[in-house]
Amino acid sequence: MILYLHFGAPQPDPAYRRLLDMIGEFTPVAQALPPDAALADVSGSTRYFDRDAAGLAALIRMRAAALHGLDVTVGIGPNPLLARLAAHRGEPGAIRTIPDDPEAVTRFLTGLPVTALPGVGPATARTLASYGLRTADRIAATPLLTLQRILGAASGRELRERAAGIDPSRVAPGAPPRTVDAEHRFGRDESDAARQRAALTHLTEQLGARLRDERQTCRALTLTVQYADRAGHSSITRSRTLSEATAHNPRLRAVAHALHGSLGLQRARVRSLALRAGELGDAASASRQLTFGPDDDRSRRIEAAADRARARFGPGAVRPASTAGMR
Repeated sequence: MILYLHFGAPQPDPAYRRLLDMIGEFTPVAQALPPDAALADVSGSTRYFDRDAAGLAALIRMRAAALHGLDVTVGIGPNPLLARLAAHRGEPGAIRTIPDDPEAVTRFLTGLPVTALPGVGPATARTLASYGLRTADRIAATPLLTLQRILGAASGRELRERAAGIDPSRVAPGAPPRTVDAEHRFGRDESDAARQRAALTHLTEQLGARLRDERQTCRALTLTVQYADRAGHSSITRSRTLSEATAHNPRLRAVAHALHGSLGLQRARVRSLALRAGELGDAASASRQLTFGPDDDRSRRIEAAADRARARFGPGAVRPASTAGMR
């Protein structure tokens, strides 16, 4: 059986690695899903610990609470997809199990909102809803060719398999890559796109400053959006590889805003935004294009002056006007 462990909030890199080490005490087959989750295959651990999967999940939850102060949510299922769906169905801080039984899987998926399926964001959900496809069981019962006409060949096939609880993937052991993270939680569910973009601007300022402080650059940016829906809360993640390694705020901001715009969140009520800089490298060895002109040079000088002010007076000493109201 597979455990999907959700830590409740994005974890900074050192804390995340400690959590992964803790899971490794129960099974060597643990896969990092930074910044806030992990997968663990405990099929070979139940006999050693003389406990079933739920018993091992309870031990991990207890250890996480005692050592890290976290109320971990655990989903248990016969494959990674079903374990993840079980974890996200219902209130946080519990253990939920989908038995390895076709009838139990069918019962679980009946009535499950399509937005609960990984990779289905508001834009895709609206497209499916226009055809009356709002739940997993309705999608699983839809002819494959129909879904492929709506979503495309590959996306239609993948969604139909997920809606039926099919997931051929395995847990792939591995430590997380070195990353830098920043998160913003709104005081209330936020539907104003301008305020969402302002929060993203603030997050890119944080990431850029941290990267420059550590003399690092990044080649990838990942945006995770948690939003309210009929299932209670769902999240969607999008990533993009940058054309060149950078720690320059305007480029990070442009990519973050492009990722946000690609999600089609026009009417979504967003609860939090998390931004992750990945594929880090040494800034001294990073190449830089030389064709950006005076505006780019001026923005870099302003950025360097702001970094000096933050180093002297604290991280809140300098903030862009567009984020002045963010906390």
